[in-house]
Amino acid sequence: MTQEERWLKRYEEVVEFIEANHQNPSKYRIEEHDMLNWLKANRKAMNAGKMKPERVEKFRKLLEMTEQYRRKNQYE
Repeated sequence: MTQEERWLKRYEEVVEFIEANHQNPSKYRIEEHDMLNWLKANRKAMNAGKMKPERVEKFRKLLEMTEQYRRKNQYE
């Protein structure tokens, strides 16, 4: 399996999780921790300009999806 195939597999896994559960991966659930770490690492790579151009567009769409389910402060 190539690096690109692994990246796409993880991307699809995160998208399916968000669509199925209507929430972002939690840092408190061990089974979701790998997805959260993948998101954080790729966000960091994108912000540093180290992400491949063909991945940037897909990842931006994923970030837009995560913004929909962003945690809100209950007191606001």
